[in-house]
Amino acid sequence: MRLLVSALLLLMVAMSSACSSTPARPDRGGFVERDVTIDGRRHRYQVFVPAASAARGKAPVVLFLHGSGERGDDDRSQLTVGLGPHLRAHADDFPAIVVFPQAPADSEWNQLVEVVFAQLDAATREFDGDPDRTSLTGLSMGGYGVWELALREDARFAALVPVCGGLLHPRRPSMAVTGLHDDADPYASVAQRLRQVPAWLFHGARDASVPVEYSRRLDAAFQAAGARDARYTEFPEADHNSWDAAYATPELWTWLFAQRRPGPP
Repeated sequence: MRLLVSALLLLMVAMSSACSSTPARPDRGGFVERDVTIDGRRHRYQVFVPAASAARGKAPVVLFLHGSGERGDDDRSQLTVGLGPHLRAHADDFPAIVVFPQAPADSEWNQLVEVVFAQLDAATREFDGDPDRTSLTGLSMGGYGVWELALREDARFAALVPVCGGLLHPRRPSMAVTGLHDDADPYASVAQRLRQVPAWLFHGARDASVPVEYSRRLDAAFQAAGARDARYTEFPEADHNSWDAAYATPELWTWLFAQRRPGPP
């Protein structure tokens, strides 16, 4: 009898330890600061953790890449433009974990792929995210980053949402997606490589910073490639700030959270 009681106590301790390994989700969604260390260097980032009532079980995960103006080392600026304000307005009902890396000043996302993936993996593990429902979005410089990261690991993401992004940038070649400069048709190449990954592109027709033609050409290339699910929304009156309208599109979130990374054949 004593042995049975001891065994039951040990089982209860083990179960308690297993349950405590994943932090309980808060009553209201909010941001927490985290960091990863790579090659001896600490990289801070923010994570939006959804409310317990909004996300039950494994939550979908969204990786957000900010634009040029939010670069730095304060680990706050990346929350001020784009998806961050949208989450603050929907903190109680947004159902996903959202990872917010911050690019250092004068850096590009194409230089930070290892760091960003490490942050994404760490947050997914800690907050019990669903790797099969992990999507990628970003605006402006972050829109370029969407294509960069998707091309590096296309099987990682269930969906892509680039906002006012592109592939090449004649005025700022350092921001361009790597490996495309010598490609005869980079739009066709990217569409062919990513045609199985659902994508919804957004752009403002009056964008003077990243020409709307970039998203138009990508959309045409995806359609020509017979993409599995490629969508494009252009806001006729929007300038470079097309992200507020994009993230305020209710159909975007319904579509995004329905996407799931396909299993092995």
